Amino acid sequence: MSSNDRHVPVMLQRCLDMLAPALAEPGAVVVDCTLGLGGHSEALLATFPAARLIALDRDPAALKLAGERLAPHGDRATLVHAVYDELPQVLDRLGVPRVQGVLFDLGVSSMQLDEADRGFAYAQDAPLDMRMDQTTGMSAAEVLNTYPPGELVRILRAYGEEKQAKRIVEAVVRERAKEPFTRSARLVELIRDALPQAAKRTGGNPAKRTFQALRIEVNAELAAVESAVPAAVRALAVGGRIAVLSYQSLEDRIVKQVFAAGAANTAPPGLPVVPEQYQPRLKLLTRGAELPTEEEIAENRRAAPARLRGAERIREDIA
Repeated sequence: MSSNDRHVPVMLQRCLDMLAPALAEPGAVVVDCTLGLGGHSEALLATFPAARLIALDRDPAALKLAGERLAPHGDRATLVHAVYDELPQVLDRLGVPRVQGVLFDLGVSSMQLDEADRGFAYAQDAPLDMRMDQTTGMSAAEVLNTYPPGELVRILRAYGEEKQAKRIVEAVVRERAKEPFTRSARLVELIRDALPQAAKRTGGNPAKRTFQALRIEVNAELAAVESAVPAAVRALAVGGRIAVLSYQSLEDRIVKQVFAAGAANTAPPGLPVVPEQYQPRLKLLTRGAELPTEEEIAENRRAAPARLRGAERIREDIA
């Protein structure tokens, strides 16, 4: 299956519209921090023919497929093997001090969900891997088999918002002593058996929260978002715009806080005139988080949990 066939970019037109005012001028640089299969990037290159694209992804397989897709655009597209929190180093290496647009499409890519052997999807049996870059780091199986019980409970509660974390971890510790975990189906079955009936009746697949928590831990996703979004804001030229798509509340909360801080007046109360250094650096482009339309969700079920926030850089930082 080609990258075009299996990837429907989420909230594509809204992202393009949000970034458009910043990308019309010749020489504008837009960064796709989460290239994936290249759907958003391809549309950015086609819609803004005078713009240059820099695209990052930690997954070598995604870079290869997206590279084939974007090949017709030639040297207007620069693809980089990097995690999005490495954005400052990537821009420095490329000699790009400021950019006009930044797009994040957080979470798991369509390819990673669809490739059974990646272990992201709890609906099919697969090796418990979950690494977005399979060349480095610990797999989900290693986390399950080696982390102390207290740390596993913390991860499930913090990253999966799993109320039954203690029950699940007790079962994991009991079972891993008999045989280490290697496959997703065994973990799904264990979670089903560990949960009380009431907990299994709500919220879809009972394994969903545990799989989310493991994926976030394996890929250090929240830490990456916490450093990457502020770094992207700093990289924006005045008039530049950033759009961020999140798929779960923990990521969206981070984005909301970064944007709110940038759009706030930080002056001490009572000043008759607010000096420049206390003026907001950002203007919010969304009232709260924008949601996909019912039509889009009907066309692409993976769009359902999406939340889009945007901001425009209106002022330089003043030291």
